[in-house]
Amino acid sequence: MTTKKLLLQACKDNVEKRITDYKNEMALINEAIETNDKESEDEDSGNGKLLNDLEKNAGYLNEAIRIRDFLLQINANNVCNTAVLGSVVETESITFYISTSVGQLEIENKTYYAISLQSPIGQLLRGKTKGDRFTFNDKNYTIISIL
Repeated sequence: MTTKKLLLQACKDNVEKRITDYKNEMALINEAIETNDKESEDEDSGNGKLLNDLEKNAGYLNEAIRIRDFLLQINANNVCNTAVLGSVVETESITFYISTSVGQLEIENKTYYAISLQSPIGQLLRGKTKGDRFTFNDKNYTIISIL
């Protein structure tokens, strides 16, 4: 499997884990709400916070599903000379994978940073080519290669 395919799979795995975690959390909250309803005889069973937590997790779940669907748009076989969605951009000190913001990934004993094009650094990288320079957080970078 190519590095780009491994990176894409790592991003997908990260998002799938988040989806599973949110679903599990929502199931626990639903269970707690049901338990409170059965045990409480008064009208206010104290479910307000639980309902807020349930709504919050539903929002997180929907966002994770949106990201999963977005990742399906990335073609790991795409070769481009400019930094675009799905590119691996190597600088002299950091290697970025332009996909979605999941942070640091370790693939084949090398560290990559998965970032989105909408992030501040993603905006700087968009359309750059090998040899281009950019500055982020007062640090200068030179692009060594783009896969």
